[in-house]
Amino acid sequence: MNKPTKRLDPQTLAKLHGLRMRAQHIVEGFVSGSHRSPYRGFSIEFAEHREYAPGDDLRYLDWKVFGRTDKFYLKQYEDETNLIAYLVLDVSESMTYAGPGSPLSKLEYAECIAATMAWLTLHQQDAVGLATFDEDVRTLIEPGSSPTQLQQFFDVLDRTEPRRKTSTGPIFHQLAERFRKRGIVLVISDFFDDVDAMIAGLKHFRHRRHDVVLVHLLDPAELDFPFQQPTLFHGLEQMPELLVDPQSLRKAYLREINAAIDSLKAQARSANIDYLQVRTDQPLDVVLNAFLSGRMARMHS
Repeated sequence: MNKPTKRLDPQTLAKLHGLRMRAQHIVEGFVSGSHRSPYRGFSIEFAEHREYAPGDDLRYLDWKVFGRTDKFYLKQYEDETNLIAYLVLDVSESMTYAGPGSPLSKLEYAECIAATMAWLTLHQQDAVGLATFDEDVRTLIEPGSSPTQLQQFFDVLDRTEPRRKTSTGPIFHQLAERFRKRGIVLVISDFFDDVDAMIAGLKHFRHRRHDVVLVHLLDPAELDFPFQQPTLFHGLEQMPELLVDPQSLRKAYLREINAAIDSLKAQARSANIDYLQVRTDQPLDVVLNAFLSGRMARMHS
Protein backbone atom coordinates (compact mmCIF):
# COMPACT_ATOMS: atom_id res chain seq x y z
CA MET A 1 0.00 0.00 0.00
CA ASN A 2 2.81 2.46 0.79
CA LYS A 3 4.34 2.38 -2.64
CA PRO A 4 1.20 3.37 -4.57
CA THR A 5 0.41 6.08 -1.98
CA LYS A 6 3.83 7.66 -2.44
CA ARG A 7 3.55 7.51 -6.22
CA LEU A 8 0.04 8.95 -6.29
CA ASP A 9 0.43 11.90 -3.96
CA PRO A 10 -0.44 15.35 -5.42
CA GLN A 11 3.19 16.52 -5.30
CA THR A 12 4.22 13.68 -7.62
CA LEU A 13 1.28 14.24 -9.96
CA ALA A 14 2.00 17.97 -10.20
CA LYS A 15 5.40 17.16 -11.72
CA LEU A 16 3.79 15.26 -14.59
CA HIS A 17 2.83 17.33 -17.61
CA GLY A 18 -0.58 16.79 -19.16
CA LEU A 19 -3.75 15.14 -17.90
CA ARG A 20 -3.21 11.97 -19.94
CA MET A 21 0.16 11.34 -18.29
CA ARG A 22 -1.28 11.99 -14.82
CA ALA A 23 -4.26 9.70 -15.41
CA GLN A 24 -2.07 6.91 -16.78
CA HIS A 25 0.23 7.24 -13.77
CA ILE A 26 -2.74 6.99 -11.39
CA VAL A 27 -4.23 3.97 -13.14
CA GLU A 28 -0.91 2.12 -13.21
CA GLY A 29 -0.26 2.89 -9.54
CA PHE A 30 -3.73 1.91 -8.45
CA VAL A 31 -3.75 -1.35 -10.40
CA SER A 32 -0.23 -2.22 -9.22
CA GLY A 33 -1.57 -2.10 -5.66
CA SER A 34 -3.85 -5.05 -6.52
CA HIS A 35 -7.01 -3.01 -6.05
CA ARG A 36 -10.31 -3.85 -7.66
CA SER A 37 -11.98 -1.41 -9.97
CA PRO A 38 -13.81 1.29 -8.00
CA TYR A 39 -16.85 0.70 -10.18
CA ARG A 40 -17.17 -3.03 -9.54
CA GLY A 41 -20.17 -3.61 -7.32
CA PHE A 42 -21.13 0.04 -7.76
CA SER A 43 -24.84 -0.22 -8.34
CA ILE A 44 -26.66 -2.12 -5.64
CA GLU A 45 -30.31 -1.90 -6.65
CA PHE A 46 -32.15 -5.13 -7.38
CA ALA A 47 -32.80 -5.65 -11.08
CA GLU A 48 -34.52 -9.02 -11.64
CA HIS A 49 -34.52 -12.73 -10.91
CA ARG A 50 -32.92 -15.32 -13.11
CA GLU A 51 -33.09 -19.09 -12.88
CA TYR A 52 -30.27 -20.85 -11.06
CA ALA A 53 -27.59 -22.54 -13.16
CA PRO A 54 -24.87 -24.92 -11.91
CA GLY A 55 -21.89 -22.94 -10.70
CA ASP A 56 -23.87 -19.86 -9.65
CA ASP A 57 -23.12 -18.30 -6.26
CA LEU A 58 -25.60 -19.80 -3.77
CA ARG A 59 -25.44 -16.69 -1.59
CA TYR A 60 -27.77 -14.94 -4.03
CA LEU A 61 -30.53 -17.56 -3.96
CA ASP A 62 -33.91 -16.03 -3.17
CA TRP A 63 -35.41 -18.44 -0.65
CA LYS A 64 -38.73 -16.60 -0.55
CA VAL A 65 -39.23 -17.27 -4.25
CA PHE A 66 -38.20 -20.89 -3.71
CA GLY A 67 -40.86 -21.21 -1.00
CA ARG A 68 -43.53 -20.02 -3.42
CA THR A 69 -42.42 -21.86 -6.57
CA ASP A 70 -40.20 -24.79 -5.50
CA LYS A 71 -37.68 -23.47 -8.04
CA PHE A 72 -34.27 -21.91 -7.48
CA TYR A 73 -33.90 -18.29 -8.58
CA LEU A 74 -31.05 -15.88 -7.99
CA LYS A 75 -31.33 -12.19 -7.29
CA GLN A 76 -29.60 -10.32 -10.08
CA TYR A 77 -28.29 -6.84 -9.33
CA GLU A 78 -27.40 -3.97 -11.58
CA ASP A 79 -23.66 -4.61 -11.21
CA GLU A 80 -24.19 -7.79 -13.24
CA THR A 81 -25.37 -5.74 -16.22
CA ASN A 82 -23.50 -3.28 -18.40
CA LEU A 83 -22.58 -0.13 -16.55
CA ILE A 84 -23.18 3.44 -17.70
CA ALA A 85 -21.22 6.03 -15.76
CA TYR A 86 -21.90 9.75 -16.07
CA LEU A 87 -19.06 11.96 -14.84
CA VAL A 88 -20.30 15.45 -13.94
CA LEU A 89 -17.47 17.95 -13.41
CA ASP A 90 -17.72 21.46 -11.97
CA VAL A 91 -15.47 23.78 -14.02
CA SER A 92 -16.54 27.07 -12.41
CA GLU A 93 -13.97 29.65 -11.32
CA SER A 94 -13.94 28.62 -7.64
CA MET A 95 -12.50 25.26 -8.73
CA THR A 96 -9.28 27.00 -9.80
CA TYR A 97 -8.34 27.66 -6.17
CA ALA A 98 -5.10 26.23 -4.79
CA GLY A 99 -4.19 27.19 -1.23
CA PRO A 100 -0.71 27.84 0.17
CA GLY A 101 1.49 24.83 -0.55
CA SER A 102 -1.11 23.01 -2.65
CA PRO A 103 0.57 21.57 -5.78
CA LEU A 104 -2.74 21.10 -7.63
CA SER A 105 -5.82 23.28 -7.87
CA LYS A 106 -9.19 21.74 -7.10
CA LEU A 107 -9.92 21.60 -10.82
CA GLU A 108 -6.64 19.86 -11.66
CA TYR A 109 -7.31 17.31 -8.92
CA ALA A 110 -10.91 16.86 -10.09
CA GLU A 111 -9.73 16.28 -13.66
CA CYS A 112 -7.39 13.55 -12.38
CA ILE A 113 -10.31 11.83 -10.64
CA ALA A 114 -12.56 12.12 -13.69
CA ALA A 115 -9.92 10.89 -16.14
CA THR A 116 -8.99 7.98 -13.90
CA MET A 117 -12.61 6.91 -13.43
CA ALA A 118 -13.17 7.12 -17.19
CA TRP A 119 -10.06 5.05 -17.89
CA LEU A 120 -11.04 2.35 -15.40
CA THR A 121 -14.64 2.23 -16.64
CA LEU A 122 -13.57 1.82 -20.26
CA HIS A 123 -11.02 -0.80 -19.22
CA GLN A 124 -13.87 -3.02 -17.99
CA GLN A 125 -15.67 -2.41 -21.31
CA ASP A 126 -18.44 -0.29 -19.83
CA ALA A 127 -19.75 3.05 -21.10
CA VAL A 128 -18.84 6.44 -19.69
CA GLY A 129 -19.99 9.97 -20.49
CA LEU A 130 -18.82 13.40 -19.37
CA ALA A 131 -20.59 16.66 -18.57
CA THR A 132 -18.79 19.85 -17.53
CA PHE A 133 -20.65 22.82 -16.12
CA ASP A 134 -20.51 26.22 -14.48
CA GLU A 135 -23.68 28.32 -14.70
CA ASP A 136 -24.42 26.44 -17.94
CA VAL A 137 -23.68 23.00 -19.30
CA ARG A 138 -20.36 23.62 -21.03
CA THR A 139 -19.79 20.19 -22.57
CA LEU A 140 -21.77 16.97 -22.82
CA ILE A 141 -20.16 13.83 -24.22
CA GLU A 142 -22.69 11.03 -24.57
CA PRO A 143 -21.78 7.70 -22.90
CA GLY A 144 -19.70 5.39 -25.04
CA SER A 145 -17.20 2.58 -24.71
CA SER A 146 -15.11 3.02 -27.86
CA PRO A 147 -11.33 3.52 -27.67
CA THR A 148 -11.77 7.13 -28.86
CA GLN A 149 -13.97 8.06 -25.88
CA LEU A 150 -11.07 8.72 -23.55
CA GLN A 151 -9.32 10.98 -26.06
CA GLN A 152 -12.51 13.05 -26.31
CA PHE A 153 -12.40 13.49 -22.54
CA PHE A 154 -8.78 14.63 -22.61
CA ASP A 155 -9.49 17.06 -25.46
CA VAL A 156 -12.40 18.65 -23.56
CA LEU A 157 -10.61 18.89 -20.23
CA ASP A 158 -7.41 20.26 -21.76
CA ARG A 159 -9.42 23.08 -23.36
CA THR A 160 -11.39 23.98 -20.23
CA GLU A 161 -10.93 27.58 -19.08
CA PRO A 162 -12.96 28.32 -15.92
CA ARG A 163 -14.25 31.88 -15.94
CA ARG A 164 -17.73 31.92 -14.50
CA LYS A 165 -19.72 31.21 -11.36
CA THR A 166 -21.70 28.03 -10.78
CA SER A 167 -25.42 27.31 -10.68
CA THR A 168 -25.72 23.70 -9.62
CA GLY A 169 -29.46 23.33 -8.95
CA PRO A 170 -30.73 24.20 -12.46
CA ILE A 171 -27.80 22.35 -14.05
CA PHE A 172 -28.61 19.12 -12.21
CA HIS A 173 -32.26 19.33 -13.26
CA GLN A 174 -31.18 19.86 -16.87
CA LEU A 175 -28.72 16.97 -16.86
CA ALA A 176 -31.22 14.64 -15.18
CA GLU A 177 -33.47 15.10 -18.20
CA ARG A 178 -30.61 14.56 -20.64
CA PHE A 179 -29.17 11.42 -19.01
CA ARG A 180 -31.77 9.11 -20.53
CA LYS A 181 -30.33 5.70 -19.70
CA ARG A 182 -30.20 4.71 -16.08
CA GLY A 183 -26.68 4.69 -14.66
CA ILE A 184 -24.27 6.08 -12.11
CA VAL A 185 -23.88 9.83 -11.76
CA LEU A 186 -20.57 10.88 -10.18
CA VAL A 187 -20.56 14.61 -9.39
CA ILE A 188 -17.17 16.22 -8.65
CA SER A 189 -17.42 19.75 -7.25
CA ASP A 190 -16.63 22.04 -4.33
CA PHE A 191 -20.42 22.53 -4.00
CA PHE A 192 -20.13 26.22 -3.16
CA ASP A 193 -23.78 26.93 -3.84
CA ASP A 194 -27.17 26.89 -2.15
CA VAL A 195 -27.50 23.47 -0.52
CA ASP A 196 -31.29 23.21 -0.80
CA ALA A 197 -31.19 24.01 -4.52
CA MET A 198 -28.40 21.48 -5.08
CA ILE A 199 -30.23 18.72 -3.25
CA ALA A 200 -33.43 19.41 -5.20
CA GLY A 201 -31.49 18.97 -8.44
CA LEU A 202 -29.73 15.84 -7.19
CA LYS A 203 -33.06 14.31 -6.18
CA HIS A 204 -34.09 14.67 -9.82
CA PHE A 205 -31.31 12.20 -10.70
CA ARG A 206 -32.65 9.83 -8.05
CA HIS A 207 -36.18 10.24 -9.39
CA ARG A 208 -34.83 9.06 -12.74
CA ARG A 209 -33.43 6.04 -10.87
CA HIS A 210 -29.77 6.97 -11.23
CA ASP A 211 -27.28 6.00 -8.55
CA VAL A 212 -25.65 9.25 -7.36
CA VAL A 213 -22.28 9.88 -5.69
CA LEU A 214 -21.00 13.28 -4.59
CA VAL A 215 -17.24 13.86 -4.49
CA HIS A 216 -16.95 17.00 -2.36
CA LEU A 217 -13.54 18.37 -3.28
CA LEU A 218 -11.92 20.98 -1.03
CA ASP A 219 -8.47 22.50 -0.61
CA PRO A 220 -6.94 22.02 2.87
CA ALA A 221 -6.86 25.80 3.37
CA GLU A 222 -10.62 25.95 2.83
CA LEU A 223 -11.12 23.45 5.64
CA ASP A 224 -8.41 24.59 8.08
CA PHE A 225 -8.14 28.34 7.35
CA PRO A 226 -4.44 28.46 8.31
CA PHE A 227 -3.89 32.17 7.59
CA GLN A 228 -2.25 34.20 10.36
CA GLN A 229 -1.28 37.63 9.02
CA PRO A 230 -3.59 40.23 7.40
CA THR A 231 -4.38 38.71 4.02
CA LEU A 232 -5.80 39.98 0.74
CA PHE A 233 -8.30 37.40 -0.49
CA HIS A 234 -8.96 37.50 -4.23
CA GLY A 235 -12.61 36.96 -5.00
CA LEU A 236 -13.69 34.16 -7.32
CA GLU A 237 -16.98 33.86 -9.20
CA GLN A 238 -17.57 37.65 -9.31
CA MET A 239 -16.77 38.24 -5.63
CA PRO A 240 -14.65 41.32 -4.73
CA GLU A 241 -11.18 41.33 -3.20
CA LEU A 242 -11.16 41.56 0.58
CA LEU A 243 -8.36 42.54 2.97
CA VAL A 244 -9.04 40.97 6.37
CA ASP A 245 -7.41 40.00 9.64
CA PRO A 246 -7.75 36.19 9.59
CA GLN A 247 -7.61 35.96 13.38
CA SER A 248 -10.90 37.83 13.71
CA LEU A 249 -12.52 35.86 10.91
CA ARG A 250 -11.33 32.31 11.52
CA LYS A 251 -13.88 31.14 14.10
CA ALA A 252 -16.88 32.44 12.16
CA TYR A 253 -15.52 31.09 8.86
CA LEU A 254 -14.95 27.59 10.23
CA ARG A 255 -18.39 27.58 11.82
CA GLU A 256 -20.04 28.54 8.53
CA ILE A 257 -18.16 26.12 6.27
CA ASN A 258 -18.60 23.20 8.66
CA ALA A 259 -22.32 23.93 8.92
CA ALA A 260 -22.59 23.97 5.12
CA ILE A 261 -20.69 20.68 4.83
CA ASP A 262 -22.82 19.03 7.52
CA SER A 263 -26.01 20.21 5.82
CA LEU A 264 -24.94 18.89 2.41
CA LYS A 265 -23.83 15.57 3.87
CA ALA A 266 -27.02 15.06 5.91
CA GLN A 267 -29.40 16.01 3.11
CA ALA A 268 -27.51 13.86 0.61
CA ARG A 269 -27.70 10.80 2.80
CA SER A 270 -31.39 11.35 3.55
CA ALA A 271 -31.94 11.33 -0.23
CA ASN A 272 -30.00 8.04 -0.58
CA ILE A 273 -27.10 9.84 -2.25
CA ASP A 274 -23.54 8.79 -1.42
CA TYR A 275 -21.20 11.49 -0.12
CA LEU A 276 -17.40 11.46 -0.10
CA GLN A 277 -15.34 14.43 1.09
CA VAL A 278 -11.91 14.68 -0.53
CA ARG A 279 -9.00 17.02 0.24
CA THR A 280 -6.62 17.95 -2.54
CA ASP A 281 -3.64 16.89 -0.42
CA GLN A 282 -4.81 13.26 -0.33
CA PRO A 283 -3.04 10.64 -2.47
CA LEU A 284 -5.30 9.45 -5.27
CA ASP A 285 -5.25 5.79 -4.24
CA VAL A 286 -6.55 6.79 -0.79
CA VAL A 287 -9.47 8.53 -2.50
CA LEU A 288 -10.18 5.58 -4.80
CA ASN A 289 -10.02 3.14 -1.89
CA ALA A 290 -12.43 5.26 0.17
CA PHE A 291 -14.76 5.38 -2.81
CA LEU A 292 -14.60 1.60 -3.30
CA SER A 293 -15.00 0.70 0.38
CA GLY A 294 -17.98 3.03 0.67
CA ARG A 295 -19.66 1.40 -2.31
CA MET A 296 -18.99 -2.12 -1.05
CA ALA A 297 -20.25 -1.27 2.44
CA ARG A 298 -23.45 0.06 0.95
CA MET A 299 -23.84 -2.98 -1.28
CA HIS A 300 -23.73 -5.34 1.70
CA SER A 301 -25.78 -3.18 4.09
